[in-house]
Amino acid sequence: MGFNCGIVGLPNVGKSTLFNALTQTIAAQAANFPFCTIEPNTGRVAVPDERLDKLVEMVHPKNVVPSQLEFVDIAGLVKGASKGEGLGNQFLANIREVDAVIHVLRCFENDNITHVEGSVDPVRDAEIVETELMLADLESLEKRLDQTVKKARGGDKEAKTRLAVMEPVMSALKAGRPARSAAPAESDREACREYRMLQLLTAKPVLYVCNVDEESAASGNEFSRRVEEKAKTENAPAVIISAEIESEVAQLESADEKKEFLASLGLAETGLAKIIRAGYKLLGLETYFTAGPKEVRAWTFVKGSKAPQCAGIIHSDFERGFIRAETIAYDDFVKYGGEQGCKEAGKMRSEGKDYVVQDGDLLNFLFNV
Repeated sequence: MGFNCGIVGLPNVGKSTLFNALTQTIAAQAANFPFCTIEPNTGRVAVPDERLDKLVEMVHPKNVVPSQLEFVDIAGLVKGASKGEGLGNQFLANIREVDAVIHVLRCFENDNITHVEGSVDPVRDAEIVETELMLADLESLEKRLDQTVKKARGGDKEAKTRLAVMEPVMSALKAGRPARSAAPAESDREACREYRMLQLLTAKPVLYVCNVDEESAASGNEFSRRVEEKAKTENAPAVIISAEIESEVAQLESADEKKEFLASLGLAETGLAKIIRAGYKLLGLETYFTAGPKEVRAWTFVKGSKAPQCAGIIHSDFERGFIRAETIAYDDFVKYGGEQGCKEAGKMRSEGKDYVVQDGDLLNFLFNV
């Protein structure tokens, strides 16, 4: 299990360049004209995790499987997309399928790269995309409103809940705010279920990515600072990267070369690492591990999941026939030199169905089907 992020933005902001760098492929054509990406390109990358590297060093398995992260490079959007302008219909359909949105914003000046709006203004660009998505959501809700009202008046319990969810969301959209600003409380499970079933574009969590020039990669610039201010008001994350630097890093073969190159630019890590960390936090994701001589593997789960649910990520039989989970905290595994050392130190625990799995746990599931 990983997560799926759609890379969106106006044409010519660096989406495809970033996609190519992140996936280390040339699947997306990076060109200096609008709509060079027509069909959504999809790429899977391994999630870098120093803990996984340490486990491999300790266990010496025959096989290593990291978590996977999926990126989808979606065609550039323009004004009028909600009405089908440009490649609007494709854009809206593609974005509906992803779990989260990586909104790439151009935060650099370059006379050789055309900007569809004629000038560089990342906050304006963000608002163009958001407005089109909000208009599409509002149209979708308005089409369903009359039928929902009729069912609710007729005593349909689900329709009443749906209407109670739709009304504040529609008010927010009309006021120029995304659907997520009017999401129901997590404690109201029925309302949350109806909210998810609406499949609204602006309900998806957003990560703003400020694409800056090489000179600004370490500390940002005035453009990126304006984006960070916007993100802060929305309680959304924002990261600074240089797609051009990511392209150069992707071409280097060894980890040492990459580290040395980044250090020369005043960077401690790649943009990929920044995006993954921010994305994990955005979606409330964590990692547990399984480790043995045959394989060391990282598994992604939703924070707060219980042991049977995490077992089901491996195989549905594990969840259906769950008995218990032999559990070792990652820090203990390292401190005591592996599984045997943890057993001897009393650091292996037997956890039942109500155990909430913690980030970094090493788990061995016992089940009976």
